[in-house]
Amino acid sequence: MTVSFDSPISSASRERSLRIKRGVGRAAGFIGKMARNPLTAIGGSIILLLLVVAIFAPLIAPYNPLVQDLENALSAPNATHWFGTDEFGRDIFSRLVYGSRITLYIVLLVSITVGPLGLLLGVSAGYFGGKVDMVLMRVTDIFISFPSLVLALAFVAALGPGLEHVVIAITLTAWPPIARLARAETLSLRQADFISAVRLQGASPVRVLWRHVVPLCLPSVIIRITMNMAGIILTAAGLGFLGLGAQPPEPEWGAMISSGRTYMMECWWVVTIPGLAILINSLAFNFLGDGLRDILDPRSE
Repeated sequence: MTVSFDSPISSASRERSLRIKRGVGRAAGFIGKMARNPLTAIGGSIILLLLVVAIFAPLIAPYNPLVQDLENALSAPNATHWFGTDEFGRDIFSRLVYGSRITLYIVLLVSITVGPLGLLLGVSAGYFGGKVDMVLMRVTDIFISFPSLVLALAFVAALGPGLEHVVIAITLTAWPPIARLARAETLSLRQADFISAVRLQGASPVRVLWRHVVPLCLPSVIIRITMNMAGIILTAAGLGFLGLGAQPPEPEWGAMISSGRTYMMECWWVVTIPGLAILINSLAFNFLGDGLRDILDPRSE
C-alpha cells in the first residue's frame, strides 16, 4: 500500500489557485450583473473609454494641445481637425483628449480622499454617540447647509486658483453627505446582536469598527462616491469656467467653455463639444452608480 503526503508547498499552491479562481469567478459574476443592465453597461463603457483615452492621450491626440496655429483659428470641424479649432488655432479634439487626464485626476483624487474621511467621521459619530456624535454632526451640518459649488468657490477664493486648490476645495465640500450616510448605517448596526456578541468577547471599539462596522458600510459609501463623481466633474468644470481651476493654457473642459463663450454664436463647436464631454461623462458616472446600487445594496432587490 502506497501512502502519499502532500507537501506544504503543494497545499499552499492549491489553496492559492483556488483563491484566484474564486476571485475570478466573483469578478465575472459582478461584470455579468452590470452587463445585464443596459444603462449601467453604457455608463461603464464610457468610463472605461475615458480611462483608456487618458492613459494613451499622447498616442490618441493628433496634435499638441498647447501649440497655437493662428492661421487656422476657429476652423470648423473638418477632416484635418475633427472637432475644429479654438480661437488660438489649437485642435479641440486633442485638447479634449488631454483634458480627460485633468478630469480624472480631480475625480479620483477627491474620491479617494472624501471616502475614508467621510466614512471615518460617520462611523465614529454613529458608534460612540453622545458628545462625539453631537460635535461631528454639527460640523457636518455647517458644511452641508451651503450649496457645494458656492462653498467650493469660497474655499478656492481663499486658497487661490490652481488645480490642487480645486481638489482641496471639492474635498472639503464633498465629505458631509458620505459622513451622514455612514452614520445612519452605523446607527442601524450598533445594536445588532453580532456587534453585542463581539463586544462581550472583549473586542475594543476600534476593532469592532474596523472589522465589523466599516465593511458593512462600505457598499453604501462606494455607491454614494460613484454617484458623487458626476457632481465632482460639474463642480470642477464650474470652477474652471470661472477661472479658478486649471490655469491657461491647460486644456481643462470648463476653462475651454469659458474661453470659447465669446465666439459661441458664430463658432458653436468651441463651446458645444467640451460641454457635451462634461454632460456625457457626468451621465456615465450616474448610470454606473445606479448599477452599483442595484448590485451591492441587497435592500434594492
